[in-house]
Amino acid sequence: MYYALIILSVVMFGGCFALKDVYRRMKGSGIKISLQFSLIGSLAGFVFLMIANGLKFEFTPFTLVIAILASFNGFAFTFCSFKALDRINLSLYSLFSMLGGMVLPFLQGILFYGEKITVAKAVCFLFITFALVLTVEKGEKKQGTVYYVLVFVLNGMSGVLSKIFAESNFPKTSAAGYTNLMSICSVVISGVLLLIISKKQPQSEKFSFAGTLIGAASGITNKIAKKYISIYGEIAVPKIEKAKR
Repeated sequence: MYYALIILSVVMFGGCFALKDVYRRMKGSGIKISLQFSLIGSLAGFVFLMIANGLKFEFTPFTLVIAILASFNGFAFTFCSFKALDRINLSLYSLFSMLGGMVLPFLQGILFYGEKITVAKAVCFLFITFALVLTVEKGEKKQGTVYYVLVFVLNGMSGVLSKIFAESNFPKTSAAGYTNLMSICSVVISGVLLLIISKKQPQSEKFSFAGTLIGAASGITNKIAKKYISIYGEIAVPKIEKAKR
């Protein structure tokens, strides 16, 4: 069941990539657009999670710090994603993004948490890399390499921050509480930055119901996928490790 949740979450993250690309095609790829997308998605995700968790709210100072870092990382990832998708197709973008999300936490576990390199992990890494490479199309634009690299690093940093939160001995909330707090931080940060930029760029933009719906769907889907990952991390992993012993 837990592996099924992981598979489902991966499919959902892929759906988020597609929704992000649709939003970019509709609205553009500037900083202001990235902030709008982050604000809509974070707000919709927060409302959904609060309802799903029975309006339960948790807080600790350590969780707040990690949530703020994750929020800035999330916005930077969104901005770089839009810029990268201006230059490459969705398949190649997914390659950089998903490999970054896998490789950096993989190395973090080995270098800092004493996790062992096993044959199963190596085979899994090779198979996923090969499967993703098969989706790459020829003739992609070569400009904007820095955005591809940043997509790789920033998506990986999301997993790195989650690992730091999970392994820390500081007082902290549950994984669901961390996700809720991260959504709040994202709403506040993107909202404040959007107000500042709007004052400097006063030109108004037409409201798009379709764009808002796409941003909200992306935010909710992303939070559901992360919730399944949290279930796996908090429940399944200890059980699997116990069974191995």
